[in-house]
Amino acid sequence: MGSRVSREDFEWVYTDQPHADRRQEILAKYPEIKSLMKPDSNLIWIIIMMVLTQLVAFYLVKDLDWKWVLFWAYVFGSCINHSMTLAIHEISHNFAFGHHKALWNRWFGMFANLPIGVPYSISFKRYHMDHHRYLGADGIDVDIPTDFEGWFFCTTFRKFLWVILQPLFYAFRPLLINPKPISHLEIINTVAQIIFDIIVYYVFGIKSLVYMLAASLLGLGLHPISGHFIAEHYMFLKGYETYSYYGPLNLLTFNVGYHNEHHDFPNVPGKNLPLVRKIAAEYYDNLPQYNSS
Repeated sequence: MGSRVSREDFEWVYTDQPHADRRQEILAKYPEIKSLMKPDSNLIWIIIMMVLTQLVAFYLVKDLDWKWVLFWAYVFGSCINHSMTLAIHEISHNFAFGHHKALWNRWFGMFANLPIGVPYSISFKRYHMDHHRYLGADGIDVDIPTDFEGWFFCTTFRKFLWVILQPLFYAFRPLLINPKPISHLEIINTVAQIIFDIIVYYVFGIKSLVYMLAASLLGLGLHPISGHFIAEHYMFLKGYETYSYYGPLNLLTFNVGYHNEHHDFPNVPGKNLPLVRKIAAEYYDNLPQYNSS
């Protein structure tokens, strides 16, 4: 449990990321992929149903014993809330209403944010676009761990703690590494979320509020679905910075597992990423990937 890892530093890569070059090559060969670059209106109804599902859950857990509140927060609520963060990821790419209605997507992202309990949607949009433009860039892409995280969480047990606390690192890393001026939409997102949390407390009680917050903390930490955080960009094979996962958890994560495909074509919604892989199979089948059954 206390054994240290053999590495003492990150893997530094000085070549350009491959996604832009691969996108250009694939589009030259398969221009029909451009037809997949369109909004996914089904997102709207799926997200509305997910929010309503959590509202029903708030009602069902309000009188349970605390042990059952936490049990259902981990077993059920965490799946919904983690899935909702990836719905917000889809919205951040304007897949709900399209690029011509960008502000509609921002408002809808705030709505999707409500059952998560912590204001997240608007800030995620701003930092996630940096992640795509400057993948792996030190001091800009806040998806990669800090030097302190790499230095301190260097034993098996400390890495276990890091996985548990991963939501906190995702929340505070941007503020320390690449702080941005607060926008008016972030203020609105925060105020709306606080009002919603207060309403949950007064309508359903403290147990429902704890269920909501625990579902987010547990669902984004030590949880099977959270494996994609590590799978996507942690270099397991030298020379490969992005990895795809093709297992059944994609059903809960809006196909975020198709991560090479997503970075190659960030204008293609998750629903259509399997089609990208099918059309351009020779570009993806031989890349390092994860599978599960």
